[in-house]
Amino acid sequence: MSNLIKINYQGDRQTTSARDLWEFLGKPYTEFPKWFNHYKEYGFAENLDFRVIERFVDDVNVFGGKRKLTDYEITIDMAKELAMLQKSEKGKIARKYFIDLEKKWNSPEAIMARALKMADEKMLEYKSNIIQLEGRIQENKPKVIFAEALEASNNSILVGELAKLLARNGIEDMGQNRLFVWLRKNGYLHKKGEQYNLPTQLATDLEIIEVKTTTINNPDGSVRVTKTPKITGKGQIYFVNKFKEKEVV
Repeated sequence: MSNLIKINYQGDRQTTSARDLWEFLGKPYTEFPKWFNHYKEYGFAENLDFRVIERFVDDVNVFGGKRKLTDYEITIDMAKELAMLQKSEKGKIARKYFIDLEKKWNSPEAIMARALKMADEKMLEYKSNIIQLEGRIQENKPKVIFAEALEASNNSILVGELAKLLARNGIEDMGQNRLFVWLRKNGYLHKKGEQYNLPTQLATDLEIIEVKTTTINNPDGSVRVTKTPKITGKGQIYFVNKFKEKEVV
C-alpha cells in the first residue's frame, strides 16, 4: 500500500503522475488522453492543479527504441478528486491511499523533518555564498589593499618612495638600496654597463618603470644629462600587489 502509486516530492509539494493513476484505475476510457481531457474540465486549472510533462518509454516498435508520451503532473488534491470521480473500487483504494499520504505529510513529525531539511539546505546555500564571497574578496584584495595606501597613482615616483609605499602596505621596510638590489636581481633594472639601474625591456614592456631624463648646465658651460628610474602609476600597483601576494622581501 505504501508504494501503490509513485509520489514525487518537490520541496514542500507532493505530486503524482496522472498516467500512473490512470493505469492503476484500470485504464478507464481505454485511452489516457480521453480520460484526462474529460476530467480536467471538472474545475481543475493548468499550472495550479496540473502541468503538462513529456516523458519517454521503451518501445521496440519505433525508431530509436523510445516513444514520447504526454503525461500530467498532478497535485495530490487533484489525484484524490480524480480517484473519487471514478466511483469504482480502485478509485476508493487510490483515494484512501492519497488521504493517508496527506496525513503523514502533514503530521508534526513530517513537518519538523521538512523544516530541518530546508534549514540544512539554506545553511549549505549560505556556506556556498560565503565561499564565493570570500573568493571574490581574495580576488579583489590586491586592489583594495592598494586603494587604501595610494590616493593617486597618476604620478611616477622614485624607487625610494616605492620602498616607503611598500612599508605602508605591511611589507618590511626594505629601504631604497635593498629595493634597488631586488629590482636588479628580478630583472626590472639593468645590472651593469651604461644602462645600470635603468629599466630593462621587461619593465618597459610592462610599462611599470620609466626614465626621467634631466639636463644640467654646469658652470663651465658643459652639459650633463642624468637618467633616473621612476615607478609609474601602473608600476606602483604592480609592485605593491606582487609583494603582497607573494610576500617577497
